[in-house]
Amino acid sequence: MNRRAATRLLTVAASAAMLTAVSADTASAQTLDTVRIASGLPLPLYVTHAPGEPYYIYFLQKQGLIRRLDLRTNAITTFIDLNPVVLDVSTVNDERGLLGLAFHPGYEQNGYFFVYYTSTSGTQVVARYQRSIPGVGNPGSATIVLNMADPFSNHNGGWMAFAPNDTQGFLYISTGDGGSGGDPNQAGQNLNTLLGKMLRIDVDGADNTPGNDDDDGVIGSANAPYTNPPTNPFVGITGLDEIWAYGLRNAWRSSFDRATGALYIADVGQSAWEELNFQPANSAGGQNYGWRCYEGNVVFNSTGTCSPLPTNVTFPFHVYPRSAGISVTGGYVYRGCAIPAIQGHYFYADFGFASVWSRSGASANAAPTGAEVNRTTDLSPPIGGGSISSIASFGEDAFGELYIVRHSTSAGEIFRIVPQGNPDLDCNNNNVADCGELALGLVADCNNNSQLDSCEIAGNAGLDCDSNTLLDSCEITSNPALDCDNNQQLDSCQIAADVNADCNANLVLDVCEACTGDANNDGVRNFSDITSVLGAFNTNYGLCILGEGDADHNGIVNFGDVTAVLGAFATNCPN
Repeated sequence: MNRRAATRLLTVAASAAMLTAVSADTASAQTLDTVRIASGLPLPLYVTHAPGEPYYIYFLQKQGLIRRLDLRTNAITTFIDLNPVVLDVSTVNDERGLLGLAFHPGYEQNGYFFVYYTSTSGTQVVARYQRSIPGVGNPGSATIVLNMADPFSNHNGGWMAFAPNDTQGFLYISTGDGGSGGDPNQAGQNLNTLLGKMLRIDVDGADNTPGNDDDDGVIGSANAPYTNPPTNPFVGITGLDEIWAYGLRNAWRSSFDRATGALYIADVGQSAWEELNFQPANSAGGQNYGWRCYEGNVVFNSTGTCSPLPTNVTFPFHVYPRSAGISVTGGYVYRGCAIPAIQGHYFYADFGFASVWSRSGASANAAPTGAEVNRTTDLSPPIGGGSISSIASFGEDAFGELYIVRHSTSAGEIFRIVPQGNPDLDCNNNNVADCGELALGLVADCNNNSQLDSCEIAGNAGLDCDSNTLLDSCEITSNPALDCDNNQQLDSCQIAADVNADCNANLVLDVCEACTGDANNDGVRNFSDITSVLGAFNTNYGLCILGEGDADHNGIVNFGDVTAVLGAFATNCPN
C-alpha cells in the first residue's frame, strides 16, 4: 500500500479545509454510525471471514499475526503467528509485512487458507497453510505457492480472494509494481513479470481438491502447487499465464461483490489521481488498467513500454484529485441486511484524509451509477469511542455487514458500520443482527414472520406451553394431530393444565375420543340425540363414562348437551 512519505502526509491538515469545497458530492441524510469492536491493536491491516464460521471475523496484524474475533463477545484469540517468516515491521509507513489472507471456499471441510506476506528476505510470498483444530492455524503446515522478487520496499499489493461461489479453486492475487516511484522497471505494462498485476491461479488442480498431488498439474512433480486456468487471457500467447489483468500501480484493497461477482480494484495514485476500477462479473480478463502510461484518466508517461500509448486501456470509473485525498482504500459493495438503505452501495475511503464515500447502483456488469455520497460525518465519532482515521482496509463478515480498520502502530481499531444510533435489531442480544442470522438459517423462524422464535417465546412464554423451545403454532402446523380439537392449543398442554381433560389418563383429550353432539353414540348428530338428552336429563354419570344423553361428554346431562347437539346438527362423527 502506498502510504506516502511523512512530508506528504503533512499536507493533510492543510488540505482538509479544501476538501469540502472541492468535493462535488453532497452527503445525504445520515443513515449510518460505527461501533468500535476492538481497540489497542498493533498495526491491524485487514478483516475477512472464514466459510463455516459465521460468528467470527479474522484480522491481520502486519507483524505476522492473524487473530480471530468472536462477534458475539468481542473476545480475541490468536489464530496463527507467522512472525518467524514475516518481515517484522514496526511502523505505519512501512508497506511490508503480512498483507493478505484468503480462506479456501472449502475451508470448513479442508481447513486451508492462503496468506500473502513479505518474507524476512524481502520477497513477496503467497503460501498455503492449514488449521490444526477449529480456530487454530498450524504454523508448520506451510506450502509456498508463489515467491516473487521485489526490487523496492514499497508497492507490495497483497490482496487475495476467491470469487463468490467458487468451485474450482481460482485464487485472485493483486501485486504491486515493485515500488520506488513512477514504476522505473515498467512492470505495469510488462506481461513477462507478475508485478503490477491481478493474477488468477488454480490452487486445487484438476481434481478440484487442494493439497492433492495434482495441484501443480503434474503428479509427483515438485513444481509450485498451482496451475494456470486454461481460460486465463494470456495462456498460449505472449504473457505469463498467471496474469488475469495488468497495468496496476499498487492496488490497495480489491473486492468481489458477493451478490454479483463483479470485481472492484482501488489503485493508489502516484502524485495526482486516486482511482477506482471495475471489472464486470462476466469478464474474460485481460484488462489493461493503464499504469504507468496513465494515472487515472491522464497520461503519466509516454516513453518505454508506453510508446506508443496503448489503445486498449480500461479507464477507472471514478477518480479523485490530490485535493480530496492522497491514498485510496478500496472497500466493498454492501450486501448485508441490517441497513437496507445502503443495499448495493460501494464503499471506499482515503487513508490520508480519513474520508469515506459510497456510490449506489452496483450491478454485475456496470460500475455503480449513483452519485458519490460523503459518509465521513455519518461514521464519526464512533459509538464506544475511537477514531475513524488512517483507514487501511474495509472488511466483510459472513452476513455481509461491513467493517473499517484503523491502522496504527499501537492503537489500531476495528469498527462495524451500523444503522444510525445502532437501533435494537438484535433481540437475542448476541451482537449480530437478527436478519443476518435468519438469512443464513442460524436461528429458527418457523412461522416466517421475520422474528426469531426464541425471542417471541422469551417475550411470551405462553407461545411455547410445553417449554421445548418450539412455537406451539409451528408444532401444530407440522403435525395437526397435536391439536385434535382444533383450538390452536397443544393437547398435551391442555391435559397438563387440567387432568380432567384426560380422565382416563391416556394422553388423549377426552373430547377427541368421543364425538361431541352424539348423545346416543350412533355416529350421527340428529333429532334422536335431542331425544336422548331429554330422556336422561339431569343424570350425573361422573367422569370417563360415556352415558346416554351426555352429548358434551362432561359427565352431566343438562342444557349444555342440547347446545352440543345443535352445534353439530346433521353431521356425521369423524371415523
